[in-house]
Amino acid sequence: MLPYVQDACPFDMVPVTNAPVTWTRPKLIADVAFSNLTTDSQMRHPVFLELKNDTTPLRLTNLSKVFWPEEKYTKGDLINYYREISGIILPHLKDRPESLLRYPNGIKGKSFYQKDASTLSADFIEKTTVHSDSNNKYIEYLLCQNEKSLMYIINLGCIDLNPWSSRVGHLEMADYLIIDLDPEAIDFINVVKVALEIRKLLEKLDIVSFVKTSGAKGMHIYIPLGAKYTYEQSRKLAELLCIQVHKKIPKITSLIRDPRKRQGLVYLDFLQNIKGQTLASPYSVRAQKDATVSTPILWSEVTNKLHPSQFNIKNIPARIQKHGDLFKGVLGKGIDMEKVLDKINV
Repeated sequence: MLPYVQDACPFDMVPVTNAPVTWTRPKLIADVAFSNLTTDSQMRHPVFLELKNDTTPLRLTNLSKVFWPEEKYTKGDLINYYREISGIILPHLKDRPESLLRYPNGIKGKSFYQKDASTLSADFIEKTTVHSDSNNKYIEYLLCQNEKSLMYIINLGCIDLNPWSSRVGHLEMADYLIIDLDPEAIDFINVVKVALEIRKLLEKLDIVSFVKTSGAKGMHIYIPLGAKYTYEQSRKLAELLCIQVHKKIPKITSLIRDPRKRQGLVYLDFLQNIKGQTLASPYSVRAQKDATVSTPILWSEVTNKLHPSQFNIKNIPARIQKHGDLFKGVLGKGIDMEKVLDKINV
């Protein structure tokens, strides 16, 4: 470390220490064990294990920039969250084309989507080229394959992570079906009612399902497909299921896409099941008040006490330690669609 010694701390925010410190330039990567992180993202009881000579440092920028003005959460806080839960979120991102939603100046600033990653030139980033039928051109999508590429994406100013529902190798075949519950000017308790009605229908059809908060105002219900069916097949099944639910509770649900025509209702959105359509991934932070997180939950947690605002970047790591990945089964074997359709037709 001697060649890198310098007088001043190299970081914008100087950590508080209780012992003499020798500052160095941030050139080396160490493997460090620690008990947990403090509320300001400092390590408790850190222990040096070894230097990582096989890893190239990744330069992260503007860590002290405030991304959530009211809460004073910074870009560094966001990066620390994703780094801490990287092992849990990466299986839900790997090999999936990523539509980058960038917030260079935080949640109050202008945001923009970047699908074409051809201008992103880091040598460790993997990409895949996909033909866009709507634009009649090829688009180079970024892939989030490991912790380093995840940190790179977040360093670009991405808050939400928006992967495809299919992976490289079978991009035409979705890994899961999604029903997006999107309320319009209606209390969240009605979203809970709709989710439980869907759950009742799925259990009747012997369909395994997984649920998560959107991190904003709705909920997402996933059905594993095991990459055995096309997007068109998954969309049609989702539509059939939504029609069944709407018939059961027409007073609080809608199948109409136009928000102006579904005020005071919960929209049953089956159109997320289209190739190239993206949704915030499990454990994705949202550009919302309190830095809420799209959080997988147990069906037993879907009660009148539930609200998406309960889950945020400060409490999700502890929740993961307690429950593990509640969405792991989404990437499993998948349903038998023919058997499901036979039961619907009975």
